[in-house]
Amino acid sequence: MSPDTLTAVLGFGNLVLASANVIIGFSLFVYILTHNLRSAVARAFCALTAFVTLVYVIDITMADVRGLDAARLWLRVQWLGIAFVPAAYFHFSDALLKTTGGSSRARTLGVWMAYGISSLAFALVALSDQIVDQVALRDTIFHLTPGPYFGLFAGYYILISLIGWVNITRARDACLTSTSRRRMAYLMVAFLAPSVGVFPFLLIPTMAHALSGTLFSILTLVSNIGIVLMTIVIGYTVAYQGVLLPDRVIKHRLLHFLLRGPVVAILVVVIMLSIPHVPQIWGLPRETIMVVTVAGSVMTLQVLISLAKPGIDRLIYRRDRQEINWLQSLDQRLLTSTDLQQLLENTLIALCDLLRAPSGFIVTMQGDSLAIRVFSGSRSIAERFLRAFSVPQLVERIASSRQDEFLANEDFVSMDGHWLLPLRSRSDQTTLGLLGIRMTRDKAAYSDADLEASYGLVRRAETALEDMRLQQQVFALIQALDVELGEIQGWRSSPFVVSDSSLQHLEMSPVHSPGFAQAVKEALGQYWGGPKLSQSSLRRMRAVQHAMGENDNVPAKAIRAVLQQAIERLKPDGPRSMTSAEWLIYNILDLRFVQGHRIRDIVTRLSVSESDFYRKQRVAIEQVAETLAQMERDSTESAS
Repeated sequence: MSPDTLTAVLGFGNLVLASANVIIGFSLFVYILTHNLRSAVARAFCALTAFVTLVYVIDITMADVRGLDAARLWLRVQWLGIAFVPAAYFHFSDALLKTTGGSSRARTLGVWMAYGISSLAFALVALSDQIVDQVALRDTIFHLTPGPYFGLFAGYYILISLIGWVNITRARDACLTSTSRRRMAYLMVAFLAPSVGVFPFLLIPTMAHALSGTLFSILTLVSNIGIVLMTIVIGYTVAYQGVLLPDRVIKHRLLHFLLRGPVVAILVVVIMLSIPHVPQIWGLPRETIMVVTVAGSVMTLQVLISLAKPGIDRLIYRRDRQEINWLQSLDQRLLTSTDLQQLLENTLIALCDLLRAPSGFIVTMQGDSLAIRVFSGSRSIAERFLRAFSVPQLVERIASSRQDEFLANEDFVSMDGHWLLPLRSRSDQTTLGLLGIRMTRDKAAYSDADLEASYGLVRRAETALEDMRLQQQVFALIQALDVELGEIQGWRSSPFVVSDSSLQHLEMSPVHSPGFAQAVKEALGQYWGGPKLSQSSLRRMRAVQHAMGENDNVPAKAIRAVLQQAIERLKPDGPRSMTSAEWLIYNILDLRFVQGHRIRDIVTRLSVSESDFYRKQRVAIEQVAETLAQMERDSTESAS
């Protein structure tokens, strides 16, 4: 290969890699800034990435600079990145070390001093010739000559970089888990990239006379390759810092962001740089060829990434592939409230047409009241019917309807000008709602064919209501899990350092534990005996310890007595009511846990739906936990 060809190849490779560095650096800067800004490590990484990216932006710009005056301007602007890289490097290492418990005021002050020195260095570069001097040209490469204080700045750059490296090694030694140590080991290697990648630009003023253009291009090419790879590794590791999301989600997001963003952008740059600078290609203007090629490549790459997505996901989720496939298809399986509403409405309209009824409605029970779910015809008719009757009256009238599997004329209950049919759950025969259609005759006398078709539509409505109830329970569980999952992710993302005072605080009383509410739920679930009661962490409560003497020193009895006291504190004043909203929490606790009734019987006595019962039960358990915590605080204050 001739020297000219080698120079051209190296120049093209450096231009492409410098462009890749800019694209990847800016992309990771934007990604971390928008996904993880709350993390101090992420903010420090953004600062470091911004300064390194600026150095490479100017490097790309210098490829088209021709005059000395323009070169002087841009080379001095490039020093904004060069001057601040060591300070940002030190800042990043300090933030990372703090996550492992290595907090230090002196080191924090050192970070501010480093930024101050870097600011002074850039001011000297911009306003004087003390660090760098005039512009020179060697082998088509513009560079600044060294000034009187250049060596002093180079020493500062190397010293701060070494201190940053020491901080990373200390952070790795402080990690307690294999995962955190592995990620910190990645950083120990990748952390060299920013300083080493910018270092060749720092060497130019002093080494330009000793390095040939080809040798310098080779060194720059190697550093460009290294910084491309290492920047991705650093960004990948920083993406986990302080984020309350599972690792698989972070990995999936980052990988697909890199594929659809930086990879596509780099491909566009390579295509644009590869097309020859000639007026016409194949008889077409160069701009036309470029537009068609770039647009076609972007669309093709997007299609290829979409086709490769299942394979990429299998690679990312290789341990939990079956669960992930189910989670990804969950949004397609679940029906929204609007979907089910439309299904019920279509079913009601079809039933009214079949039975030749002018209007109809489907209502569901919500506590002590009825709510219109869908209606056909005039809404005012349905509202007037609901105002005329209460839930107990309607439940009593339809109790004898639909005792067997199929539908008969006798099942239509006449009430205020409407035929009524109960809608029941197929699994436990719980009443889900009420179907009402406008009467067209004094007595129901439908043919067997009409009754058979009506039965199919009624079953469809029951299935829709039951699915709606089940999905409400699913959503309620997800909402209940949302806070707990956030706490779990917080524990996973928190520093791996536990102080002795924190452990002592948790050992003294379980009310300070994040799992206290769950312990209360398990103890209530085995209220009359069981290992979750006798071995419950509630035994460590002061209130339980005080109750031991009155309960034969039996932990299970003492815990049960304290739980009963907490439940009684939630009892409203006045006579007890099974349908009043203010008594609902106490009634659920008493009927479900103290008396041990079945859920089916409880929802009937309280006139609530099963999904509403589960929501209120969760609230009731939380209130018991809060009451126990207050009892523990009162006991602690009285002891002190």
